[in-house]
Amino acid sequence: MGINERKEREKEELHKSILTAAREVFLEKGFDQTSIRSIAQKIEYSPTTIYLYYKDKDAILYALHTEGFYLLGSKMEVLNSVENPFERIKAMGRVYIQFAMDHPDYYDLMFVQKSPMNKLDEDHDVWREGQTTFDGLKFSVAQCIEQGYLPFNDVEAGSYLLWATLHGMCNLYDRGRCKVLDEEKSEQIVDLAFAEFLKMLDAFGN
Repeated sequence: MGINERKEREKEELHKSILTAAREVFLEKGFDQTSIRSIAQKIEYSPTTIYLYYKDKDAILYALHTEGFYLLGSKMEVLNSVENPFERIKAMGRVYIQFAMDHPDYYDLMFVQKSPMNKLDEDHDVWREGQTTFDGLKFSVAQCIEQGYLPFNDVEAGSYLLWATLHGMCNLYDRGRCKVLDEEKSEQIVDLAFAEFLKMLDAFGN
Protein backbone atom coordinates (compact mmCIF):
# COMPACT_ATOMS: atom_id res chain seq x y z
CA MET A 1 0.00 0.00 0.00
CA GLY A 2 1.38 3.41 -1.03
CA ILE A 3 1.77 6.38 1.29
CA ASN A 4 -1.07 8.36 -0.34
CA GLU A 5 -3.40 5.38 -0.24
CA ARG A 6 -2.59 4.78 3.43
CA LYS A 7 -3.21 8.45 4.26
CA GLU A 8 -6.58 8.36 2.53
CA ARG A 9 -7.57 5.25 4.46
CA GLU A 10 -6.50 6.87 7.74
CA LYS A 11 -8.54 9.98 6.91
CA GLU A 12 -11.59 7.86 6.15
CA GLU A 13 -11.19 5.91 9.38
CA LEU A 14 -10.92 9.15 11.37
CA HIS A 15 -13.96 10.52 9.56
CA LYS A 16 -15.98 7.47 10.60
CA SER A 17 -14.66 7.70 14.16
CA ILE A 18 -15.81 11.31 14.42
CA LEU A 19 -19.33 10.45 13.26
CA THR A 20 -19.57 7.41 15.52
CA ALA A 21 -18.40 9.39 18.54
CA ALA A 22 -20.70 12.29 17.72
CA ARG A 23 -23.71 9.99 17.42
CA GLU A 24 -22.99 8.52 20.84
CA VAL A 25 -22.44 11.90 22.50
CA PHE A 26 -25.51 13.49 20.89
CA LEU A 27 -27.71 10.71 22.22
CA GLU A 28 -26.05 10.67 25.63
CA LYS A 29 -25.98 14.42 26.30
CA GLY A 30 -28.43 15.88 23.81
CA PHE A 31 -27.56 18.22 20.99
CA ASP A 32 -27.49 21.43 23.03
CA GLN A 33 -25.15 19.98 25.65
CA THR A 34 -22.76 18.50 23.10
CA SER A 35 -19.65 20.42 22.11
CA ILE A 36 -16.93 19.82 19.56
CA ARG A 37 -14.59 19.37 22.51
CA SER A 38 -16.71 16.57 24.00
CA ILE A 39 -16.73 14.77 20.64
CA ALA A 40 -12.96 15.20 20.35
CA GLN A 41 -12.44 13.82 23.85
CA LYS A 42 -14.45 10.75 22.90
CA ILE A 43 -11.93 9.81 20.20
CA GLU A 44 -8.94 11.28 22.06
CA TYR A 45 -8.16 13.94 19.46
CA SER A 46 -7.97 17.71 19.71
CA PRO A 47 -10.99 19.86 18.75
CA THR A 48 -8.82 21.33 15.99
CA THR A 49 -8.78 17.96 14.29
CA ILE A 50 -12.58 17.84 14.25
CA TYR A 51 -12.70 21.28 12.63
CA LEU A 52 -10.58 19.99 9.77
CA TYR A 53 -13.57 17.83 8.80
CA TYR A 54 -16.61 19.80 10.00
CA LYS A 55 -17.09 23.52 10.56
CA ASP A 56 -19.43 23.03 13.56
CA LYS A 57 -21.59 20.48 15.34
CA ASP A 58 -24.58 21.32 13.10
CA ALA A 59 -22.56 20.04 10.17
CA ILE A 60 -21.76 16.84 12.07
CA LEU A 61 -25.39 16.28 12.98
CA TYR A 62 -26.46 16.85 9.40
CA ALA A 63 -23.84 14.34 8.21
CA LEU A 64 -25.29 11.74 10.56
CA HIS A 65 -28.79 12.67 9.46
CA THR A 66 -27.80 12.11 5.83
CA GLU A 67 -25.98 8.88 6.62
CA GLY A 68 -29.08 7.53 8.34
CA PHE A 69 -31.33 8.32 5.39
CA TYR A 70 -28.94 6.64 2.98
CA LEU A 71 -29.07 3.55 5.19
CA LEU A 72 -32.86 3.59 5.32
CA GLY A 73 -33.05 4.25 1.58
CA SER A 74 -30.83 1.27 0.82
CA LYS A 75 -33.24 -0.96 2.74
CA MET A 76 -36.27 0.52 0.97
CA GLU A 77 -34.74 0.28 -2.49
CA VAL A 78 -35.38 -3.45 -2.84
CA LEU A 79 -39.12 -2.76 -2.54
CA ASN A 80 -39.15 -1.00 -5.91
CA SER A 81 -39.55 -4.42 -7.48
CA VAL A 82 -42.86 -5.03 -5.68
CA GLU A 83 -45.45 -4.33 -8.39
CA ASN A 84 -48.57 -4.23 -6.23
CA PRO A 85 -48.52 -0.79 -4.56
CA PHE A 86 -50.66 -1.94 -1.64
CA GLU A 87 -48.26 -4.78 -0.79
CA ARG A 88 -45.36 -2.38 -1.35
CA ILE A 89 -46.73 0.05 1.23
CA LYS A 90 -47.17 -2.70 3.80
CA ALA A 91 -43.61 -3.88 3.14
CA MET A 92 -42.35 -0.31 3.50
CA GLY A 93 -43.99 -0.20 6.93
CA ARG A 94 -42.20 -3.37 7.99
CA VAL A 95 -38.84 -2.02 6.79
CA TYR A 96 -39.42 1.31 8.55
CA ILE A 97 -40.24 -0.35 11.87
CA GLN A 98 -37.32 -2.76 11.59
CA PHE A 99 -34.99 0.15 10.87
CA ALA A 100 -36.24 1.97 13.97
CA MET A 101 -35.72 -1.14 16.10
CA ASP A 102 -32.28 -1.98 14.67
CA HIS A 103 -30.93 1.58 14.57
CA PRO A 104 -32.54 3.58 17.40
CA ASP A 105 -29.59 5.99 17.41
CA TYR A 106 -30.03 6.94 13.76
CA TYR A 107 -33.81 6.95 14.10
CA ASP A 108 -33.63 9.44 16.96
CA LEU A 109 -31.39 11.79 14.99
CA MET A 110 -33.45 11.47 11.80
CA PHE A 111 -37.00 11.68 13.10
CA VAL A 112 -36.96 12.94 16.70
CA GLN A 113 -34.18 15.49 17.14
CA LYS A 114 -35.26 18.95 16.02
CA SER A 115 -31.78 20.27 15.27
CA PRO A 116 -31.32 18.86 11.72
CA MET A 117 -34.53 20.56 10.65
CA ASN A 118 -33.25 23.94 11.82
CA LYS A 119 -31.00 23.99 8.75
CA LEU A 120 -34.09 24.03 6.52
CA ASP A 121 -34.32 27.76 7.18
CA GLU A 122 -30.88 28.14 5.62
CA ASP A 123 -31.06 25.61 2.79
CA HIS A 124 -34.04 23.50 1.73
CA ASP A 125 -31.70 21.04 0.02
CA VAL A 126 -30.67 19.67 3.41
CA TRP A 127 -33.88 17.64 3.48
CA ARG A 128 -33.36 16.06 0.05
CA GLU A 129 -32.63 12.58 1.45
CA GLY A 130 -35.70 12.69 3.68
CA GLN A 131 -37.76 14.14 0.84
CA THR A 132 -36.70 11.30 -1.44
CA THR A 133 -37.88 8.77 1.13
CA PHE A 134 -41.20 10.55 1.61
CA ASP A 135 -41.66 10.92 -2.15
CA GLY A 136 -41.33 7.14 -2.46
CA LEU A 137 -44.16 6.72 0.03
CA LYS A 138 -46.30 9.31 -1.77
CA PHE A 139 -45.75 7.55 -5.10
CA SER A 140 -47.03 4.28 -3.66
CA VAL A 141 -49.96 5.97 -1.92
CA ALA A 142 -50.95 7.68 -5.17
CA GLN A 143 -50.96 4.33 -6.94
CA CYS A 144 -53.05 2.80 -4.15
CA ILE A 145 -55.60 5.59 -4.43
CA GLU A 146 -55.78 5.20 -8.20
CA GLN A 147 -56.27 1.44 -7.94
CA GLY A 148 -58.86 1.68 -5.16
CA TYR A 149 -56.79 0.21 -2.32
CA LEU A 150 -56.91 3.31 -0.10
CA PRO A 151 -59.82 5.76 0.39
CA PHE A 152 -57.66 8.88 0.82
CA ASN A 153 -58.70 12.10 -0.91
CA ASP A 154 -55.25 13.67 -0.71
CA VAL A 155 -51.94 11.93 -1.42
CA GLU A 156 -49.86 14.21 0.82
CA ALA A 157 -52.24 13.94 3.77
CA GLY A 158 -52.68 10.19 3.36
CA SER A 159 -48.92 9.66 3.21
CA TYR A 160 -48.46 11.81 6.29
CA LEU A 161 -51.11 9.78 8.14
CA LEU A 162 -49.33 6.49 7.40
CA TRP A 163 -45.93 7.91 8.35
CA ALA A 164 -47.21 9.53 11.54
CA THR A 165 -48.88 6.29 12.65
CA LEU A 166 -45.73 4.22 12.27
CA HIS A 167 -43.54 6.95 13.73
CA GLY A 168 -45.79 7.19 16.77
CA MET A 169 -45.50 3.48 17.44
CA CYS A 170 -41.72 3.49 17.02
CA ASN A 171 -41.11 6.63 19.04
CA LEU A 172 -43.32 5.62 21.96
CA TYR A 173 -41.49 2.31 22.15
CA ASP A 174 -38.04 3.87 21.80
CA ARG A 175 -38.79 6.41 24.55
CA GLY A 176 -39.87 3.69 26.96
CA ARG A 177 -43.52 4.74 27.02
CA CYS A 178 -44.69 1.19 26.34
CA LYS A 179 -43.58 0.09 29.81
CA VAL A 180 -46.98 1.11 31.16
CA LEU A 181 -48.62 -1.58 29.01
CA ASP A 182 -49.21 -5.22 29.84
CA GLU A 183 -45.75 -6.51 30.75
CA GLU A 184 -46.17 -9.59 28.59
CA LYS A 185 -46.91 -7.44 25.55
CA SER A 186 -44.70 -4.40 26.07
CA GLU A 187 -41.67 -5.94 24.37
CA GLN A 188 -43.61 -6.98 21.29
CA ILE A 189 -46.21 -4.21 21.26
CA VAL A 190 -44.87 -2.60 18.07
CA ASP A 191 -45.17 -5.86 16.13
CA LEU A 192 -48.63 -6.50 17.55
CA ALA A 193 -49.78 -2.96 16.80
CA PHE A 194 -48.39 -3.13 13.28
CA ALA A 195 -50.31 -6.36 12.68
CA GLU A 196 -53.50 -4.59 13.76
CA PHE A 197 -52.60 -1.65 11.55
CA LEU A 198 -52.27 -3.99 8.56
CA LYS A 199 -55.75 -5.37 9.30
CA MET A 200 -57.09 -1.83 9.05
CA LEU A 201 -55.34 -1.28 5.73
CA ASP A 202 -56.61 -4.61 4.43
CA ALA A 203 -60.13 -3.57 5.36
CA PHE A 204 -59.68 -0.47 3.21
CA GLY A 205 -58.19 -2.52 0.42
CA ASN A 206 -61.13 -4.87 0.33
